Amino acid sequence: MEHKWLEWAKRIQALSQAGLAFSKDVYDIERYEELRKISVEIMADHTGIEKEKIYRLFANEVGYQTPKLDVRGAIFQNDRILLVQENHDQSWSLPGGFCDVGLSPSENIIKEIKEEAGYDVITKKLLAVCDTHKHAHPPQPYHYYKLFIHCEIIGGSANSGIETNDVQFFQKNHLPPLSKNRNTEAQIHMLFGYLADPEKETYFD
Repeated sequence: MEHKWLEWAKRIQALSQAGLAFSKDVYDIERYEELRKISVEIMADHTGIEKEKIYRLFANEVGYQTPKLDVRGAIFQNDRILLVQENHDQSWSLPGGFCDVGLSPSENIIKEIKEEAGYDVITKKLLAVCDTHKHAHPPQPYHYYKLFIHCEIIGGSANSGIETNDVQFFQKNHLPPLSKNRNTEAQIHMLFGYLADPEKETYFD
């Protein structure tokens, strides 16, 4: 699903980052720095984003590069699914975000839903693990795994947070404009499949 230029840039970036983390030779370090600059140039050329901004994004990464984890909560009510409107692009997504260090996936999604939607929830089941490379997400600088977790409301009330403008439930065939970096229509339709068949096996890839 991914653009070839983005795949190449990510691979170059990952190799350079690993080299910078583990190499002791000063000349090798210079070569890995040059590889990092090349990956930045590729991304800047194809996205129009300033090189300095992309470099700062990459320069914050240290050690061996692995996919980042993103958790999303699937909450159903009266055959509808909960979505929040993102401040960033005014589009809609399942509540969630990047996993914080020190918190488990369940703890992360409980925290995110409270902050973004106002509800207190418990986690019920891991529904899906999606690799963004294999789904119709827009090009992004990092490689992500998305964990979709079925949650059940036990308290609280609909209330938008710092990063959200609105909180609503939507029917499967009447979804609002989606924030496709965060979730695709196909993924949300897949989640509705678990509403129809709770015993359905967890999807991965």
